[in-house]
Amino acid sequence: MYAVIKTGGKQYRVAPGDTIRIERVEGKVGEKVTFGSVLSVHGDDKKLLTGADAAKAVVSGKIVAQRGHRQNYTAVEVNDIKL
Repeated sequence: MYAVIKTGGKQYRVAPGDTIRIERVEGKVGEKVTFGSVLSVHGDDKKLLTGADAAKAVVSGKIVAQRGHRQNYTAVEVNDIKL
């Protein structure tokens, strides 16, 4: 299962277990993060959900690093995609 989310003006393809680098979000290392803007979800049953159906999905993860020099970013490990 994977989802396409939108955060920080960019789109990311994520699956449980992935670690992604996104534009900085508030929070400390170890805190939970949820992404509400889900554009599409490809389920294990090979069905693609888009539009209003995908908007109901929630992608959650935890912050594993907060970094920054010129551009701040947050590393997030994706834990779950709920429909």
